[in-house]
Amino acid sequence: MKAVLKAPNAMLNYNSGLVNGFIGIIMFSGSMPATRAAISSFDPVFLTVARASIAGILALTVLLFFKERLPSKADLVRLLIVAFGVAVGFPLLSALALQYITSAHSIVFLGLLPLATASFAVLRGGERPKPVFWIFSVLGSLLVIGYAVYQGLRATSPIGDVLMLGAIILCGLGYAEGARLSRTLGGWQVISWALVLSLPLMLPLAFILAPPTFTDVSPAAWSGLAYVSLISMFIGFIFWYRGLAQGGIAAVGQLQLLQPFFGLAVAATLLHETVSIGMLAVTVGVILCVAGSRKFAK
Repeated sequence: MKAVLKAPNAMLNYNSGLVNGFIGIIMFSGSMPATRAAISSFDPVFLTVARASIAGILALTVLLFFKERLPSKADLVRLLIVAFGVAVGFPLLSALALQYITSAHSIVFLGLLPLATASFAVLRGGERPKPVFWIFSVLGSLLVIGYAVYQGLRATSPIGDVLMLGAIILCGLGYAEGARLSRTLGGWQVISWALVLSLPLMLPLAFILAPPTFTDVSPAAWSGLAYVSLISMFIGFIFWYRGLAQGGIAAVGQLQLLQPFFGLAVAATLLHETVSIGMLAVTVGVILCVAGSRKFAK
């Protein structure tokens, strides 16, 4: 664990970035099913502030234990962007979306994350992937969009899809901004400081919005809260931001196209949600796009 907690080398290490990024994706793959389980007993807004508060307290403890230096004033704005994207925006919008759609359906949207992350990497990180990279990345995203539109036409309400799209955009921003900071501040330090900065707002809201009693909370909901607080919100980011910083935001970010595959497996296994042939076909399609886009990421 100590090796993971060290600040990343300034020079990009693509292979190490892929390994760390893949570990992060595996951890993130259970996020949507865990959120779905948690909102069976918890209000989505309370879940958002609770998970950020739990992760923030853990992050503060780790920062104090390792006696980390305070971030510079120039880093504070960027850390706030990270917090807004991954600690507040994505968790809140995705939890609200899961009131209208299944976790299996929401997972397909995660195939849009690589395009969102790569776009913000260009806008804010100065990366310039090859043109062919964008062809594969856009193709994978179009598969996801096409599937979502097809499903939306048959659904009673498109609200869940719109909320998930907003969640993806904010998450891509948080991923790209955090990866930039990770190159100088360190991967685990970035997510830790972002969570600590959000703690003065999240912690009071957690107490204000807490349900009057927890006696009716199911074990599955408690497990979901624990997973999204510890794994999705903190530990997964240690590996993910390190991987993005080492291997390049656009390049390693394409690993996110694998997340729907693992997420669908979790949703089908633990939540017994139906995984349709269409979901599998789209997932296989975006996985193939990973191979193509990864080759031309640099």
